[in-house]
Amino acid sequence: MEASVSYKNKFIKFDSYIKNNNNCKKRLALYYTNFLHKTFTMKNLLFLFSVLIISAAFGQSSQEFFDSGFAKSNLGDYSGAIVEYNKAIDKNNTEADYYTYRGIAKNYLKDYTGAIKDYNKTIELDPNNLRAYNNRGNTKRNLQDYSGAIADYTKVIDNNSNDAIMQDSYNNRGLAKIYLKEYASAIADYNKAIEQDPNDARVFTNRGDAKQYQGKISDACMDWKKAQELGDDNNYEKIKNFCK
Repeated sequence: MEASVSYKNKFIKFDSYIKNNNNCKKRLALYYTNFLHKTFTMKNLLFLFSVLIISAAFGQSSQEFFDSGFAKSNLGDYSGAIVEYNKAIDKNNTEADYYTYRGIAKNYLKDYTGAIKDYNKTIELDPNNLRAYNNRGNTKRNLQDYSGAIADYTKVIDNNSNDAIMQDSYNNRGLAKIYLKEYASAIADYNKAIEQDPNDARVFTNRGDAKQYQGKISDACMDWKKAQELGDDNNYEKIKNFCK
């Protein structure tokens, strides 16, 4: 009985080490060969290595691949992130978030067409995924499809979720309207975004820009200065050149 418990403990230790070191299974096996040979019978040794082979065959779960991709994306390694997201999707092609985050990585790499395809798939799997609509709107804006972007942002806003995604969509819809020279309507969207988050510096910057395009320099200066107070330092030159 004591020998059986000892065997079980060693097996658990060995198996746990394998699972937590996916990139060094071969080296690990060689390292433990001598230890196992001294400790177990050949039958047990063959059994343990069969576990190693099965572990290598099944590898990481889809969530583990996704987590790895998310970590790489946070480090700015978007190409590496996409590789991991691809693996996650190969394991589980019905998880909407996998496509969303792969789309985000593709957008950073300016693969806008690929990003939109991923957002489309997210929406197909999860029609109420508002983040996917907002992200697809951003990518459409990058492709200069401003009307298409506005339609996606409006989908989020019409949901009336009153959360950060809705606030973001008001700001983003305002940006799209700026390109269409719909300045008054853009300002109305920025007003809504500020109502929901009065400390969002970027919205004051954007509203100031819209007011500048309208020729309302004094009002624009007020927004740029407010944005600067809130931590947006990108308005220094505008304040220097236009504001007294």
